[in-house]
Amino acid sequence: MNPVQKFNWQVTHRLKHAYQNRTATRHGSSCAVSTINEMERRGEFPRRFNLTPHCVVWDLAEVEAWIEERKRAPRINISKPDVYLTKTRPVRAG
Repeated sequence: MNPVQKFNWQVTHRLKHAYQNRTATRHGSSCAVSTINEMERRGEFPRRFNLTPHCVVWDLAEVEAWIEERKRAPRINISKPDVYLTKTRPVRAG
């Protein structure tokens, strides 16, 4: 998180009703945009809403509540990727 994002995150915590855009939601939840979109479609993530026709935001309190709920959730039956099924390893061009 760069200094500007960190400052914005700290300021929003002081507001009574704070909202965050897609970038802040992605950084706050540590999920990719595609993952957030898919979880939202399944009803597993707070719903976004439009402030303006081109400005989509999430309620910060709802996102933080979702994160706290995920922290308390039991970690059973979580499948890990089988690294032995990988055919090749990506190599950086360099």
